[in-house]
Amino acid sequence: MNPLKKLFQQTAIYGLATVLPRMMSFLLLPLYTGVLETAGYGEISVIFAWFAIFNVLLAYGMETAFFRFYNGAEDKHKVVSTSLVSILASTLLFTMLALLLQNSLATSTGIDTEFIRYTIFIIALDALVIIPFAWLRANEKPMRYAVVKILNVAVNLGLNLFFLLLLPKMVQEDSETFFNWMYRPNFEISYIFISNLVASALTLLLMLKLYIRKSYTFDTELWKRMMRYAWPVLVAGIAFTINEVFDRILLESLLPADIANSEVGKYSACYKLGLFMTLFATAFRMGIEPFFFSHAGTENPQKAYAQITNYFVVLGSIILLAVIVFADILKELFVRDESYWEAMDIVPLIILASFFLGIYHNLSVWYKVTDKTRYGAFISVIGAFITIGINFFFIPHIGYMASAIATVMAYGSMMVLSYYLGKSRYPIPYNFRKITFYLGVSILFSALSFYVFDRNLIIGIALLLLFLGLVYKLENDKLKQIFLRKNPQ
Repeated sequence: MNPLKKLFQQTAIYGLATVLPRMMSFLLLPLYTGVLETAGYGEISVIFAWFAIFNVLLAYGMETAFFRFYNGAEDKHKVVSTSLVSILASTLLFTMLALLLQNSLATSTGIDTEFIRYTIFIIALDALVIIPFAWLRANEKPMRYAVVKILNVAVNLGLNLFFLLLLPKMVQEDSETFFNWMYRPNFEISYIFISNLVASALTLLLMLKLYIRKSYTFDTELWKRMMRYAWPVLVAGIAFTINEVFDRILLESLLPADIANSEVGKYSACYKLGLFMTLFATAFRMGIEPFFFSHAGTENPQKAYAQITNYFVVLGSIILLAVIVFADILKELFVRDESYWEAMDIVPLIILASFFLGIYHNLSVWYKVTDKTRYGAFISVIGAFITIGINFFFIPHIGYMASAIATVMAYGSMMVLSYYLGKSRYPIPYNFRKITFYLGVSILFSALSFYVFDRNLIIGIALLLLFLGLVYKLENDKLKQIFLRKNPQ
């Protein structure tokens, strides 16, 4: 098989396996907002924010270090064994300490002790499959990787539907059936965590084969070199996660206790509507990153990089405007309870922020292909400081709008910073006028549709059609050249 064709086939499979878990959280949104009050959904959102942070901490960059040292290693067994021992030891240490301190953690976070226990075990199980999944990718086993990931999503989704929708309907009054024994009133949040726990346990069971080894070796010198490589990845991962989820934790901490969880619930539910842009950006990144690296050694790869970014902005601008125009229809489909709709004003800001993040990932090619990933850590840390600063100072005054503004400012700053740092270190001939034109017109039309014309659907559709006509007029000839030429170079 042609190596490039094989590369893109594998990338498509990995991309599907990466996007599906994000899609699941979106598919569960109408279920959660239908059975939980805003405060309950807010509590779950805060716990999942802690999930994300501890997932990064327990991975501590070891996945990336594994790829770096496994590829080309003379003794691959030693790399695998050292990585497994490291993750296994750190996960067991975390689990023991967390269980010993669970009451203190519950007191300091305001999270119920029962939920703390669920969280500890889920985080631990997820950490233990980091290296097995990395091993599958390193050995080019995309189908097995995708099957296990998809199975995890299917089990989690299926159990959520069973516990939250089917089980309450199967309970019979004055009966001692199995379903009556299983059902607990007001147990919805626990059912959600039980679903996650079972899915994570099944995933580890399916990936356990790599742990069943005849012998283990731990190379201390190799481990030290891996950790030196991994720590900038850890710093960047923590900073990026802060940008992604820390606003929920700050909202819960800085708002008055009687409304905090409810406000977090409204914010988190409406935030999910930005997932359309996130899914597009993630799928695009998963598909195009291998191209960045495979073409880095070709003649004038910068030209191709610039064209890719141009078309990402064109497509992203259309998605930005389309989602905002149809925001009211989407909220009725996915956020069923009207009590959540109070936070709809954040939706344009969150979608724009996700768009900025997607552009940033495209612009970040310069430090990835030149092995200057420390700049990625630096840029992410700047974004994290902006996120924390704006949230901390403005949440007490304007609530969750501060979090939405902080998200736009953080990702917008990262985008601009990456562009200017890359100009002198790895010049890429981006069509700056085209990018700013499409981005500017899309933002203008979105603001008119959502804020000025108060989400009037007819006016919004007219603006969307006008924008699509503009794109067609300006890009039609180039698109024909790309997709209809018979002998591509």
